Amino acid sequence: MARYSTFILGQPSLDINTDYDGTTIRAIGGAVVYSGYSASALGHKTAVLPKAASDIDVDEVFRDAANVTVFHLPSPTSTSISNVYHTADRERRTCKAISRIEPYKVEEIPDVDAAIYHIAGLMVGDLGEDIIAYAAQKAMAAVDVQCLLRRDENGEMVFRDWEKKLEYLPKIRFLKTDTAEAEILTGLTDRVAAAKQLHAWGAAEVMITNSAEVLIYDGKQIYTQPIKARNLSGRTGRGDTCFSAYIAERLNHDIPEALLTATALVSLKMETPGPFKGTREDVERYIQELYR
Repeated sequence: MARYSTFILGQPSLDINTDYDGTTIRAIGGAVVYSGYSASALGHKTAVLPKAASDIDVDEVFRDAANVTVFHLPSPTSTSISNVYHTADRERRTCKAISRIEPYKVEEIPDVDAAIYHIAGLMVGDLGEDIIAYAAQKAMAAVDVQCLLRRDENGEMVFRDWEKKLEYLPKIRFLKTDTAEAEILTGLTDRVAAAKQLHAWGAAEVMITNSAEVLIYDGKQIYTQPIKARNLSGRTGRGDTCFSAYIAERLNHDIPEALLTATALVSLKMETPGPFKGTREDVERYIQELYR
């Protein structure tokens, strides 16, 4: 058995979030943060490889994640992103890159014994296709496609199709997109059709998220679970949180059970800003209250 359930590669980000009403909050975010806390909260032994400069104290960032082991990777600069949300539901936002890390290199990744290598970058160039190929050799590769579509073009962040998708999707055991990203990749607006296309191109298990539900396709069946958050104050990081919980749970559970746990966890997380700091027991109570 692997020492860790998941090994998450990705940088933290100093996020400057401006809400639709003009309220601005500075916080340390990034997929690695939300993902690390999510898997840890469910009791999974989790390793993270955050890359940052000294202006982000990564040990402090993960201080409350009891099951996370931090492997340090320095960078001359840290990532900082401005997010301006235009609507109350946070479905529409404008993102700008203020600063970026030095890209990850295969040769600087420690040899970590994990069942899943989870690629959780933020922009194109953070973690390249060589990292995906390496991850697939080491373990089951899980990829959040955001870091392969979201480009920094003179500070403005725009989404473009992934040119090498047909070459690298077959290496991916777990693929996560949201509805907009799935359309960019496939040209299809229907999520079921998009999930089937991504699987046909090689991704073994596909997750597509939106504000209402989470969808999984494994080549045999479509599975869905609804989001049941009672308020939306903690929506930032929901996709990262859901995907990380799901893939960690899939190590020991079938798709319906893993999907239920992940969707309930992210619904509960969305009710409080920041990464999920609850417990498996909290999630199980939430399931009994809202899903049974």
